[in-house]
Parts: sequence; structure tokens; C-alpha cells
Amino acid sequence: MSALFKRWLSSDQEAAASGWPEVRRWAEGAGHRFAVGRGGEGFVVEAQGATSGLRIEWGPSQRNYIDGQELRVRADVGPATDVQMLAATRPLLERLERDVFEQYTEGTETRIDDHTPEEMRWVVLFPQVPAKVLGALSERFGLLSNRPRASTLWLEEGLAGPLARSSAWHDAALPMVLVVQRGRFALRTALPGPRIAVLDGALALAQSAAAAARRVASEVSRGAVNSTRPSTWGAAPPPNKVDSES
Repeated sequence: MSALFKRWLSSDQEAAASGWPEVRRWAEGAGHRFAVGRGGEGFVVEAQGATSGLRIEWGPSQRNYIDGQELRVRADVGPATDVQMLAATRPLLERLERDVFEQYTEGTETRIDDHTPEEMRWVVLFPQVPAKVLGALSERFGLLSNRPRASTLWLEEGLAGPLARSSAWHDAALPMVLVVQRGRFALRTALPGPRIAVLDGALALAQSAAAAARRVASEVSRGAVNSTRPSTWGAAPPPNKVDSES
């Protein structure tokens, strides 16, 4: 059992696990490890078997663009590279773009640098995959990267299908984002209360997205994906509306 997982365990937390009996039965029935989170505000599941290496967390949101409780699925995607990729629901992208623009024009650039999640700034810094490349996915999702070819390759290497099928378990009214940076993958979505269908769906999507991100990282490492990174936030012009067709 990993040291990180052990830190989530205590006798009190184990006793409190009855708070999510359905989730615990689902996790243990699949051979995963289940524990109630610190403070009893959520839970963590370490996936085993075919999905080993994925970690599910449900609890208070860690991002200001998701209100209330959120579901997170995390994974390592190999040695860290400079590639940064993001896929998000279309309404969330529009909201992030608007929020960053308003903060910037109100003269709060310092607060943006120090406290705004990096993925929030990416929306105005990095080019989006054109809608014609995303096809039908463009109605629900946007995709961007500091290396434009990397984000397209992410789709081609296995993200496109699972992302399209997410409509079967993900409520389109709830924000969802998939992020790759520094050798780590994370899926986040608002989830007021845990539901097995969502846990299953998010785990499957994360498994495919993380595997595809590993293949992208491999291509980046061997120099097959060129970089067109912008320099710094401060050197970038004030953000304007991002054109998903460009």
C-alpha cells in the first residue's frame, strides 16, 4: 500500500466509511482500495488491476472554477516534459476566458499570476484545436495546448472516442476539465454527490486520456512534436476572445 494512501487512513476514518457504503462496495468489489478522506469530507479510491495507477478522489473542490464538491482522477503519465494540454467543456472554457479577461482588465494581473490556476491562464495563452478538427466534439468540448500538434495527437492517440462517449455519464451542465502538465494527468468535474455511473465513466475516460497522454509525451521526448510556446504571461498581450476556429 502506498505511503500516500496510508496517510488517508485512520481508525476514525475507517469507521466513518459507512458514509458512502455504495461507493465502498463498488471499489472493493472491483479490487480497489477505499478510504475516507482526511476530515471525513470525502473519499479516495486507489484503482487496482487494469486501471492500476489511477487515483479517484471526491471531496471539496480545489479549483475556483468548480463550486462545491468535485470528483478528481489523477495519474502519472511518465517523465515530465514541457507539454501542457487541456480539454474542457465548452461552457467552462468560455467562463474561464471571461473570468481571466475581466481580472486582467481590472488591473489584477498580480493576483492572476499568484493565485489563478495555470490551466485557467492557458485558455487565453494557448491556441485551441480548430472546430473542424474536433468535429462533433466541438459542440461540447474545447482542446488546447502549448504545442498545437500535441493536443491534436492527444485526440488521435485515444482521447477522442472516450471523450465523445462521456455524454452517457457526464451531465453537460457540470464543468469538466482534463489537464496534462509536468508528467501528471488530472480529470476534474463537479459532482454534488458520488454516483457509481459517474465513477465508472470518469475512471474509463481517465484511463484512456492518461494512456494517450503518455504516448504524446513519448513523441515530445523524442522531438517529434515541435514547440510554439508563448514566452510569459506578462509578455502576452491582453486576452481577447479566443476563436475556436483559428
